[in-house]
Amino acid sequence: MSIPKAFLVIVTALIIFKWDVIRSELSPPPDFSAQHPEGVVLYATDWCGYCKKTREFFKQHNIAYVEYDIEKSAEGRAQYDQLHGSGIPLVMIRGQVMRGYDPDALKEALRIQ
Repeated sequence: MSIPKAFLVIVTALIIFKWDVIRSELSPPPDFSAQHPEGVVLYATDWCGYCKKTREFFKQHNIAYVEYDIEKSAEGRAQYDQLHGSGIPLVMIRGQVMRGYDPDALKEALRIQ
């Protein structure tokens, strides 16, 4: 039984065009949260409404965190890029990357009710 050439071409094209996605799935992101005793890092901007909601969530639940404004901090922007940031807020909790504002997911990751 032979594999059709068209199938091999399609699979090869998918690998080539999606290599960045495949690579990121095979190698975990750097754990920037381990550099901070809080274990929580927020990548945000001043003007982002969901970033503000994330800050309020952390304040309401007494969560200590480190924040990088990705428009003002070169270090924060570099970390954000290494995490394949494509939107804000981006939160890292003990090595787990969370994209967007999702209070339920934040509670689960932080192990709070």
